[in-house]
Amino acid sequence: MKRWLAALLLLLSGTAAANEAPAGLSWSGDFSQGGLIIGVAQPGITLKLGERGVPVAQDGRFVFGFGRDEPAIVSLTVSHRGGQSETLPLRIAPQTYDIQRIDGLPPAQVTPPPAVLERIRRENAQIAAVRQRNTPRQDFLQDWIWPARGPVSGVYGSQRILNGEPRTPHFGLDIAAPTGSPVVAPASGEVVLAEKDIYFTGGTIIIDHGMGINSAYSHLQNVTVKVGQQVKQGQQIGTVGATGRATGPHLDWRLNWFDVRLDPRRLLPRE
Repeated sequence: MKRWLAALLLLLSGTAAANEAPAGLSWSGDFSQGGLIIGVAQPGITLKLGERGVPVAQDGRFVFGFGRDEPAIVSLTVSHRGGQSETLPLRIAPQTYDIQRIDGLPPAQVTPPPAVLERIRRENAQIAAVRQRNTPRQDFLQDWIWPARGPVSGVYGSQRILNGEPRTPHFGLDIAAPTGSPVVAPASGEVVLAEKDIYFTGGTIIIDHGMGINSAYSHLQNVTVKVGQQVKQGQQIGTVGATGRATGPHLDWRLNWFDVRLDPRRLLPRE
């Protein structure tokens, strides 16, 4: 069993025990908001999490995750060869998030000017499209490493309320580092987006790790890979910067299962 999955099972044995795998399935991981589950299904089984189909590889491997605001109960439908099916209630542990209120900001710092709204919509659609990729690769099974080195300056799930208006929660892990510091791939995969200037995130890279798992790297000073390039764990993909809407040099690292925002910190070893 992978190192990080073993650690999660020890830390979260109470939650895991409440979600015992049914006949024909085995799984391990973190049944909590932002958590990731990896499992194996017997031949012929299909899965659906809520209304979303869960890809199952030829070897039976599957993966799925839970968002920041996932409800306390999520249904998993397991359909067996022969037509019989069962729906299981999965219990999802809630998380506590840091909420920060900031008032008195100039309006331009809270809401983007109208002139850039079309650009933002176009870039958001581009990112959403690559996150729908479902490839058979299983690079996400690696023991992940840090993509950059430095103090953690922002955590998954935190949110700011600016001038009384709630902003989109922060879905990544911010790592503060000097401009030009190396950023490496924390797991192997294929580069599916490599842009030097996205409005919000500046220099941005997205890597496909297989079966809907993808990771993103934002505010990069330099992007040193291209779309379609295969990268190995530990290979440099860019450098830390402060491009886009950033107040200082740092790496914003994010993890998704398709469009479900996961907590990348859960994949890393505790230090």
